[in-house]
Amino acid sequence: MSISKLRAFHLVASAGGFTQAARQASVSQSGLSGQVRELEAASGLHLFDRKPRGAVLSENGRELFAITTRLFEAEAEAQRFLRRAPRDGEAGHLRVAGDGPIVPLAILQALKRSRPQLTFSLVIDNSDRVVEQVQNFRADVGVTATRPDTDQLHGVYLMSMKIGLCVSRSHPLAGRRIAMRDLAGLALVLRERGSRTRAVLEANLAEHGVETGPVLEISTRDGIREAVAGGLGCGVVADREFGHDSRLAFVPIVDARIGIDEYAITLAERRNQPLVRAFFDGARSWRSEPPEMA
Repeated sequence: MSISKLRAFHLVASAGGFTQAARQASVSQSGLSGQVRELEAASGLHLFDRKPRGAVLSENGRELFAITTRLFEAEAEAQRFLRRAPRDGEAGHLRVAGDGPIVPLAILQALKRSRPQLTFSLVIDNSDRVVEQVQNFRADVGVTATRPDTDQLHGVYLMSMKIGLCVSRSHPLAGRRIAMRDLAGLALVLRERGSRTRAVLEANLAEHGVETGPVLEISTRDGIREAVAGGLGCGVVADREFGHDSRLAFVPIVDARIGIDEYAITLAERRNQPLVRAFFDGARSWRSEPPEMA
């Protein structure tokens, strides 16, 4: 059943007659009459009693008019919403996964300045699981050190970072610059395997033939920071992801040749969605002025 016939019925019912409805809608009376007749014929229902001075709704007509009133009020509400709603990319909700908070938050901070109504969620996980979240539609975009190596993913290079130690302020290495050989026998606090930072550390250790001391494995960055601050060992962190913690110090490793490359990623099929595209535009702008390490 055509919506135009329901609209014709509604116009006549609202105006109280065919002549009045045609005048108010600036359409021909014959056109309205024809559509209402077709509606009555198709439904098998008598909707109006035609009178010399107008048209009176039948019992079926009154019931249908109550329905079309709700229908066209909903249509008007939808039109009002579409007129006042922010354009795509100005508002909405963006799901972000990152292998650390600093880089994605810097991009999101810039994005919020131009789109104050934007909301977002940020999940921190290791690099491999960030990729999995994007691939499984649990995140719209990801920031990860795992380079996208499949056509399913679209990625943009952001920056390269060097690794160093994260130590307590009272540690003998605090305030120094060290070489890989200084890690020999050192007790470390590391993320689980799947962490890109751990993989890069192990690659540098293998390149220099260095063996560390015992490794304490903790699954979260916050847990590692607390363990390091408590003197349980030294953590490993990328220079630009060290952040701010008055209890801790960053120790550069001058000959750690293998670094960490960071990428923004999304599913290739979603790269042109407005919010995703806005995030990538922000990422490209941000990478020209990366944050300085504290």
